[in-house]
Amino acid sequence: MALHQFDYLFAIGTIFAFLDAWNIGANDVANSFATSVSSRSLTYWQAMVIGSVMEFSGSIGVGARVADTIRTKIVDVDLFEDEPTMLMLGMVCAVCASSIYLTVATKFGMPVSTTHSILGGVLGMGIAAVGADGIQWWGGDVNSGVVQVFLAWIIAPVLSGCFGAIIFLFTKYGVMLHENAVVRAFFSIPVYFGITSALLTMLIVWKGGSSRIDLTNAEIIGVIFGVGGAVALIVAVFFLPWLHRRIMKGDWQLQWYHVFLGPLVLRRGEVPPAPEGYAIVQDYYRGHKTMEELQAERNTPTDPEHAAERSTEHTTENGTEIHKESHTTSTAAEKSEPSSSAPPSTNEPAPFSFIGPRPEGKGTFHPVMLFWQFRRFFFRGVEKDVVSLQKKRNILTGDLEMTHAHAKHYDNRAEYMYSFLQIMTAATASFTHGANDVSNAVGPYATIYFIWSTNELKSKSPVPYWILAFGGAAISIGLWTYGYNIMRNLGNRITLHSPSRGFSMELGSAVTIIMATRLKLPVSTTQCISGATVGVGLCNGTWRTINWRMIAWIYFGWIITLPVTGIVAGCLMGIIINAPRWGMPL
Repeated sequence: MALHQFDYLFAIGTIFAFLDAWNIGANDVANSFATSVSSRSLTYWQAMVIGSVMEFSGSIGVGARVADTIRTKIVDVDLFEDEPTMLMLGMVCAVCASSIYLTVATKFGMPVSTTHSILGGVLGMGIAAVGADGIQWWGGDVNSGVVQVFLAWIIAPVLSGCFGAIIFLFTKYGVMLHENAVVRAFFSIPVYFGITSALLTMLIVWKGGSSRIDLTNAEIIGVIFGVGGAVALIVAVFFLPWLHRRIMKGDWQLQWYHVFLGPLVLRRGEVPPAPEGYAIVQDYYRGHKTMEELQAERNTPTDPEHAAERSTEHTTENGTEIHKESHTTSTAAEKSEPSSSAPPSTNEPAPFSFIGPRPEGKGTFHPVMLFWQFRRFFFRGVEKDVVSLQKKRNILTGDLEMTHAHAKHYDNRAEYMYSFLQIMTAATASFTHGANDVSNAVGPYATIYFIWSTNELKSKSPVPYWILAFGGAAISIGLWTYGYNIMRNLGNRITLHSPSRGFSMELGSAVTIIMATRLKLPVSTTQCISGATVGVGLCNGTWRTINWRMIAWIYFGWIITLPVTGIVAGCLMGIIINAPRWGMPL
């Protein structure tokens, strides 16, 4: 390597780049899967498996496009041409500042923007090294310069909110509010599957970074529509007959693998009576009361504002009592729910534990105990009940029961169909998240590696695959080990979630991220999904369906992120470059 005297800088950069990517997985996992888990479309461990695959695929497939923006479009790298090591040091300081701040934010459950954090670090070190004049505040094109990135942060929540609202309004008035909502949902499934597949294909082939796909515009359009049409056809031929048999005919003996039979599944015989208490479709609204149920339980006047005030006055005196009361009312509500809610003994298998019981009679350093400790560290978060954690009340949640009561409950059978769509949109959102946010860690790290290995500036060189894989793997590890900590602060703590709502949120967010990735803009996926969540929540008919305290808390995190990381990175850079021996061989 050209700069062996700076091996220690490369090592420090590698460690903190991994920590930065780990925090991206732990903090931003909620962006892709909080809605799916909150609406009960996926269990937490299912979300982790799908998320790991899609995050890693997105990082490798198209992550290089936005990584180049973080690397070369914020600071004028030409100013470091005479001394590339100064840029190398600056990127190390930026990654250190970003990872340290994200670690603290993740620990305290603050869903901040990881894009803001690394951008603040790059800005801070750039100002400390070359002054404010060395920052590209306004670039020569749409995808360069700090101002354009700031504009993207403002535009992204608004756009994703509009996209999410439009999708949900079509779903709400076209399907969910009709008497034959189940039939309408049934026929809309292939259309939505085709649209979502086309969007994912668009991200891959529409000049997708390192994929090196060489197609003309006409061929790209053909591939996008071809894949979307093919997926819609496959869903219509194989999935719809299975869904018809299960929902319309009530075939409780039907298994998931019967979907491969296609139309042949319709030839199954008469459906025998289901066991007592068995329900084919779970109740996606269990634990969430309607306004009538909540008012009857609290025995309060019909004025929602007055009811909220009395509830707050009664429950904010003692945090322990709040939790106990919430648990009691939830149990009462479950008793009054319709029979579509499935008893755990008939519908749900016994929970599988990745960790298992603690080994008895084994020493601390015994191989069996060490293996158990490893499983406990890696899978502890997977076995958390995120939905239950979201119900615990604190100063940020306010009166969640009242917030949820303003939202209408739809037919669970229609919601069940949209749960499959939500899995598809969650996977798409996770893929786009990996494509967009891997740049936050590997963009600066790529610069560190290039300078360390060549002592030259290589702003035009593509990001190596191994660096993208390094970032993608670190994101997946963070997602598995600590993602639950942020996820419990989102989802139902912002507004009531259900599969139809969550599908609209995720698809609206994915469309916005796809547009940003196409323009090489490192937008905040946190802002996109938060904007889509608010947009869909407002479509319930009233602003009271949104927990504005949590929204304000999230925005507060966004506001302080960039200046904090900028100050930390700038101070580190300033102290080091003014040290007497910086730049001299050791």
